[in-house]
Amino acid sequence: MMRRFVCVWFPHWPMERLKRTRTTPWPVEDGAPFVLTETSVHGRTLAAVNAPAGALGLEAGLRLTDARARVPGLVAEEIDRSADARALRRLTLWMERFSPLAAMDGEDGLRLDVTGCAHLFGGEAAFLAAIRRALEGLSLTPRLALADTAGAAWALARFGDTHGVRAEPGKAREALAPLPVAALRLTPATISVLRRFGLTRIGQLDRIERQALARRFRNREAAGDVLLRLDQALGARPEPLVPLRPPARFTARLSGPEPLMSLGGIEDALGKLLATVTRQLEEAGKGARRFILTGYRCDGTRTSASLTLSRPGRDGAAIARLFAPRLEAMDPGFGIDVMTLSAHGASALDALASALPDSAPLPGSDPAETAALVDRLNARLGDDLVQVFTPRESHLPWRSEMAEPFPGALAPWPEAGPPSGLRPLIVFDRPEAVETIAILPDAPPARFTWRKVTRTVTRADGPERIGPEWWRGAADGVRARDYYRVEDESGHRYWLMREGLYDDARGGPPRWYVCGLFA
Repeated sequence: MMRRFVCVWFPHWPMERLKRTRTTPWPVEDGAPFVLTETSVHGRTLAAVNAPAGALGLEAGLRLTDARARVPGLVAEEIDRSADARALRRLTLWMERFSPLAAMDGEDGLRLDVTGCAHLFGGEAAFLAAIRRALEGLSLTPRLALADTAGAAWALARFGDTHGVRAEPGKAREALAPLPVAALRLTPATISVLRRFGLTRIGQLDRIERQALARRFRNREAAGDVLLRLDQALGARPEPLVPLRPPARFTARLSGPEPLMSLGGIEDALGKLLATVTRQLEEAGKGARRFILTGYRCDGTRTSASLTLSRPGRDGAAIARLFAPRLEAMDPGFGIDVMTLSAHGASALDALASALPDSAPLPGSDPAETAALVDRLNARLGDDLVQVFTPRESHLPWRSEMAEPFPGALAPWPEAGPPSGLRPLIVFDRPEAVETIAILPDAPPARFTWRKVTRTVTRADGPERIGPEWWRGAADGVRARDYYRVEDESGHRYWLMREGLYDDARGGPPRWYVCGLFA
């Protein structure tokens, strides 16, 4: 299949962007000249002009003082290049409704690789017309071109017909021939040299043998630039397009005759998109962990919903059920005219062995059932909110495990190391201070007050000293910590910690804390 590219140029991008996003009244009346300026080595110069200013002979690059000498009372504002770039980036992402391969082209243009896309719109002519209508609906005045190469499309968009140019497949050479050499994206100095040779049209350059053309330049770099740009425009050399957002390998797109306005329409579209994407995954023998549903609204904005599975999958019916609670948050606005679904994190599906019929598996022993349960919970609560504890290498109880999002399967817990004291079922994130009464300095407390309730100790075990992890640099200034397991008169068991010793001369008397509960 022959590659096809669309280039879009916005001749008045800074002005139109400012007019779309401005929250204060426009500084001049309709029909009055207005310019945007920027500071350069030549002082304050014009960066963009509106149509009335252009009609008066003002153009970008002119000094503001000279412009005001020609047009007294000329209104000017400073251009915001960063805001222009951010807006162009957003517009490029919005153009993914027409092609997943969309890139910014300089400061005022876009470039799309539309190979295989035009038939979805009824042909290339209808495709260009759809792009033009969509951009004009955003109050923009685009110039478009479609050709076999990005270079040819760039040249035709800027130097061709203002209503859009479509070079037939294989006809880029004929379409470029009458255009000026400036359409090859050459430097002004190189263009000046070509004009001195009497070479003003691309067709004249193309008729000259390449080596003979290169010999006309003293500067090898300039000669190489001319040959490179000419060959790229004609397709003799490749010119890669780097999309702003690399497309997913598994993706589907759906557009309808009328915009979607209801939740039911979104659900129907999701079902059709899932059928396509899951078929792609099945053909590749893979499943995906993340699915992103994007709706492109008529007003140029987007709405989306995403779903993350705990393990790769491609069951369309199950994925649709998990998506259902999240579709309600998708606001169609004035209508969604294009929807896309992409699958990410694709990998091979694991072959899971089921338990034998006469066995009695423990709850949670089936990885598939556990993953399905986690997916249902995450679909309603939010991605990665279901967490599991995983082991960590540490002798400190509060550091020996860590909560993290469910990874798709429960990892086996490592075998216990050397024997140590019993650990409580509940360990507090932060120990809570208590007041104690001890019969002997190094004995467990006889009574302690915690949460305004005094408890009498009937049984106790300890102390167990747990030292800090000195290799982490955490031992400096830390007092000795002894732990006791105690039981009160009601049978409740606590994990108490005494920080410090009475005679260590490191911060006064010891302090007592409740660190956890056994029951």
